[in-house]
Amino acid sequence: MAGQSASDDRVSVASRGLTAAQVHALDRWHRRANLPILVAAVVPLVVTSPNVRAVAIVVGLGSWLVFLVDLVVQRRIVPGYLHSRNGRIDLTIVVITFPYYLIPGAGSYTAILAVARLARVARVLMATRGLRRLARQLGKVASIAGVMLVICSLAAYEAEHKTNPEFGSIGDAFWWGITTLTTVGYGDIVPETTAGRLAGVALMLTGIAILGLLAGSLAEFFHLEEAEAEEAEAAGGATAGPEPVADELTALQAELRAVERRLADLAQRTRTAANLSSTTTEVSHVSDR
Repeated sequence: MAGQSASDDRVSVASRGLTAAQVHALDRWHRRANLPILVAAVVPLVVTSPNVRAVAIVVGLGSWLVFLVDLVVQRRIVPGYLHSRNGRIDLTIVVITFPYYLIPGAGSYTAILAVARLARVARVLMATRGLRRLARQLGKVASIAGVMLVICSLAAYEAEHKTNPEFGSIGDAFWWGITTLTTVGYGDIVPETTAGRLAGVALMLTGIAILGLLAGSLAEFFHLEEAEAEEAEAAGGATAGPEPVADELTALQAELRAVERRLADLAQRTRTAANLSSTTTEVSHVSDR
């Protein structure tokens, strides 16, 4: 299955000495936990010093609980997980990232806790094959987008700056190119010539294509398509109710044994007939004498 070939490298590394059921359970959990861990690591970096006490509690405890649940689940799947290197790292970061800043007088540790959470998600993601593939894909997309941005912005500047005061400098042209490529389109700079508008159309089409590629790459990274495929396969399997492989093998073995018995019976009859024919021939010779 395609999903199995795209399993995380950390599952492969952690699978040494594990049963097939444990490896499968870890793989499924890692696919589900990637997105919550990312969110739990990024949110505390954005909301580092919330002014509202309720927000501080939700952000602090909520993000920490995500890491705690991840550690507990992996410990439940693999009883000796805490004795491994990754298990010790996870346990250390869970202890360090407890929201101590909620305790009066401990607010100076907020930045350290946020960096520790980011280190946790970095360890998880850098150990995955999906992130490396995503980085390669994003690198290609960024290269194409950069080339198109430079070419179209310069082309629009060359076509517009003599007659259109909105393209007063190359910087203005690049600002227009960025807003057009990202499909934002503020409208503060508008090309008037045919060449400038064609450059805008090229940037618009490039931006739409890039958004589609980014959406597909992120869906592949978070295994969203694989999850849907697994659910559909599970639903189809529950409806069809296919016979287990073990039952099929058992039935096949029974049929083979039946064929063997029939062949043995046929061989016995053949030998008996041969012996009877030989006896009849000998009796006939004796009678002739």
